Amino acid sequence: MRVLSIISWVKIIILQTYGIITSSDLISKKRFITKTLMSLATLFAVLVINFYLFHIMPGDPVRMLIRDPRGSPEAIRRLEEQFGLNKPLFDQFYLFLMELFKGNLGLSFAYRQPVMQVIVSRMPNTILLIGFSFIISTIIGILIGAIAGWKRGSKTDSAIFSFSLVSSWLPTFWVGTMLLLVFGFWCRAFPIGGIITPAKTFASPLDYWMDILWHMTLPTISLFFWYIGEYVLLMRSSMLDVLTEDYIVTAKAKGLGEFTILRDHAIRNALLPVMTLTMLNLGYIVAGAIQTEIVFGWPGLGKLIWDSLSMRDYPLLQGAFIIISISVVLANYLADVLYGFLDPRVE
Repeated sequence: MRVLSIISWVKIIILQTYGIITSSDLISKKRFITKTLMSLATLFAVLVINFYLFHIMPGDPVRMLIRDPRGSPEAIRRLEEQFGLNKPLFDQFYLFLMELFKGNLGLSFAYRQPVMQVIVSRMPNTILLIGFSFIISTIIGILIGAIAGWKRGSKTDSAIFSFSLVSSWLPTFWVGTMLLLVFGFWCRAFPIGGIITPAKTFASPLDYWMDILWHMTLPTISLFFWYIGEYVLLMRSSMLDVLTEDYIVTAKAKGLGEFTILRDHAIRNALLPVMTLTMLNLGYIVAGAIQTEIVFGWPGLGKLIWDSLSMRDYPLLQGAFIIISISVVLANYLADVLYGFLDPRVE
């Protein structure tokens, strides 16, 4: 192995000497490999914690499968052999990893279906709701934050800053409850839960999707308040840092218009920290907003996690946490890699 390593380094030195590989290329490759290894190590640690966490939780999974206090010892033994629960913990972890690589997350106690099948059936609802709210709040938050940073110290900036602080402090379940109370119960303008109207016959696919959008309105507004505050505050802070740079002063000295400076120089460079936050939030889209889905009865992954916790459906909980962990680690990894491409100074 040492000989191979020495040969590899000799090749790199020769290629660098003749200009085929530059020092910046080596730094980029080294950073890329480092980030990849760190992400894989983090993911492995998450899987280990996920596996052992559910093994130390109270309750016997075999008893929960039988659900009959009169279950015979022979039936219990057969189930333990079927699921490998009679094997040592290390062997169970090895089987857990092998089945995970095959896409098998086990069998749900409550739904009597494969865990992956239950999660996949709920995931589109969560992605629809969270993704729609995320896109709207990201675009509007970036624009409003850029305006607040450009108009720093003005009444507009003060109003935007105050609104952002309030929206970022308000709990999502409180906002959702108030929206339901005012617009769902008092005004009866929107439904108080669900994703479609029960027992309704839809004349066309357009009618079906309009009904879904009608049910999405209040939870979307609730999530909008949750997302937009952090985007406005971060974009405003990033704009204040960018506006002190020398190239902004040079652009003003050249006589460029405010809109040109704001569009071509300020916003582009201020978007780098916002990009990191965006990638992290993308990882949490899969998890969904548990509080919002519970308040509005939205049948997504967040509500599924809550229902699984109340029913002690440990395989479904474990599978949901694995999917969430993978999405968050992957989002962090993509943020680190993309940040290096967008800003060479990171290298």
